[in-house]
Amino acid sequence: MQSIDKIRNISIIAHIDAGKTSTTEGFLYYSGLTHRYGNIDDGTTVMDFLPEERARGITIAAAAASIPWKDYMFHLIDTPGHIDFTAEVERSLRVIDGAAVIFSAAEGVEAQSEKVWRQADNYNVPKIAFVNKMDRIGASFNRTVEEINAKFADCAAPIYLPDGVEDSFKGMIDVITKEYVSFSGERNAEVVRSPLPAEFEDCWAEAYEELINKVSDYSDEVAELYLSEEEISRELLVSELRRLTIERKVVPVLVGSAKKNLGVQLLADAVIDFLPSPLDIPIHRGYDVKTEEPIEVECDEKKPFSGLIFKVNASTTADLFYIRIYSGTLKANQNLINARTGEKIRPKQLFKIYAKTTEQIEEAGLGDIVGMVGLKNCGIGDTLCDPKRLVSFEKIQFPEPVISMVVEPKFSKDKDKLNEVLDLLCREDQTLHRSIAEDTGQHLLSGMGELHLEVNLKRINTDFNLEIRQGEPRVAYRETLCGSATEHVVFERVLGDTPIYAEVTCEFAPMAPGDAFFNIQNKVRTPGIPKAFLASAERALRDGLHTGGLSGYPLIYVNATLLDLKFNPDTTTEGAVAGAVLQCIDTMLPKVGTAILEPLMHLEILAPEETVGEISMYLQPRRAVINDMESLGPMKKIICKVPLAEMFGFGKALPQLSGGRGSFSMEPSGYQEKIG
Repeated sequence: MQSIDKIRNISIIAHIDAGKTSTTEGFLYYSGLTHRYGNIDDGTTVMDFLPEERARGITIAAAAASIPWKDYMFHLIDTPGHIDFTAEVERSLRVIDGAAVIFSAAEGVEAQSEKVWRQADNYNVPKIAFVNKMDRIGASFNRTVEEINAKFADCAAPIYLPDGVEDSFKGMIDVITKEYVSFSGERNAEVVRSPLPAEFEDCWAEAYEELINKVSDYSDEVAELYLSEEEISRELLVSELRRLTIERKVVPVLVGSAKKNLGVQLLADAVIDFLPSPLDIPIHRGYDVKTEEPIEVECDEKKPFSGLIFKVNASTTADLFYIRIYSGTLKANQNLINARTGEKIRPKQLFKIYAKTTEQIEEAGLGDIVGMVGLKNCGIGDTLCDPKRLVSFEKIQFPEPVISMVVEPKFSKDKDKLNEVLDLLCREDQTLHRSIAEDTGQHLLSGMGELHLEVNLKRINTDFNLEIRQGEPRVAYRETLCGSATEHVVFERVLGDTPIYAEVTCEFAPMAPGDAFFNIQNKVRTPGIPKAFLASAERALRDGLHTGGLSGYPLIYVNATLLDLKFNPDTTTEGAVAGAVLQCIDTMLPKVGTAILEPLMHLEILAPEETVGEISMYLQPRRAVINDMESLGPMKKIICKVPLAEMFGFGKALPQLSGGRGSFSMEPSGYQEKIG
């Protein structure tokens, strides 16, 4: 097994088309794992191996690969950049230790770049940045660094500077070592370091002073040497920069062009130098399964095993589960417990993962990310642990779908097969939901956007050879309360010959729109109430609100508080408590009324300046509110908010409006009251 201090669990994250997959293909090629540099345009990428990914030239599913680099091992996850596939990013960030964020030097910090950066911050993930595509028209390293600093708290610390821009980009200046870096050989595989030419002395000196100033803000040792004008060794500077990166105080910034094979090796070296090993994050927060009290899980191979399932490749034969190991070691046929269900499980086989291929292994160690098969009743977010220590890690949170589509088999004989396939797709992707339309009895598949649904519906045909019919996209509306109410319910029933009883008081009120859809509180202070009854009441509050309001859409932005719960030791059951809570909700809804909410999208459009007027005229009748316009060389960025219902077909309209030169990104931005 690999030495733990030489493991790097990392993810490549960025806006769509910033160059994530090309950078990853460079890692694979220069490490010796592949003998051909995969090309997106040619459909020869290793990490984008799904037919839909190669056809569209985008990453759809997060792909994992174990990559040897020098005497280190990278467990690398290449994630999608399109907002529709944000679940892939979310679950990848949950299990990695560090991230390389790729920016396009031409477009700068784009909407999804900002989104994934914030997602990484939510999981306390240290980052390095790679300003890619320096060979592109309109590229600007300085502008991109300024945008990083402006949007992310002045964290950028450039450690390389570009020599040239666009067609003249050919090498870079190492700010730390004061060397000029060029590349030679096949695919620029050889990194050539030479003394810095005199013509770059001034720009190096300015960048070095800025780097030292940034590090000095957090390092007394470097500040003292700098102020006394003593030499600061490379070893000390790299060591302090590594510490500050892991503490998420600074972000080292590199530069290059993955497509022109310039700078990828330096980025891989920076992963080693600045991003953490599993040992650099010695404690992970978990919960005792029995008491639900927080506990600390030590990063120690001698401790009982614990790991988190973060991805599933579902199959009609055997699902492949991806797991990150947080403590102990894992062997095939080892006795484990699923912390969520309490069931005993034994993984039959373990695999090292290399994109779509796998290599069977007998044992995996601390910090490893591996695949396994032979698990039953397990899913994304489940913790597997040793029976000697029952621990559960915090689950992965996913956004709610915003769009739905009817899907039916073309032939009635395929009804059962469609059920099986839809279940499989939803096992793989937690942002896909399936349901039955109450008015028609048809299957509804819900997801994060048109592309999200389009890709998955096409998979039904191509991957499972099942012909389907699909309806037009529908907006996934929500409801919220129009007022407040307090309800008291006495729930009494007779089941067979057995009476059941529960009495609850609940308070409901609308809350301000935000990231959280519900705020469920328990203010019962009566001693002696069984925990199972209180848990049943809270669960019923959440489930009941999610079931729907007066129009049948799930409720959001609701404060729900359990004020009182009375029980009888002989006749109260968990089911009776849940029934009383659900009756409270049913009684409350007609009294306060509900309003229908529609999803609002944050839309960013990049288009030639001369086409902005026509695009604005297209958006105006579609209830778009333009918040800002930014100039990016000959291009303009339009930033606006627009209801999702108005955006169907926009992807096909934009090429006509922009002369084929426009692009856009769109992500959910809350809800607003539906008009009409």
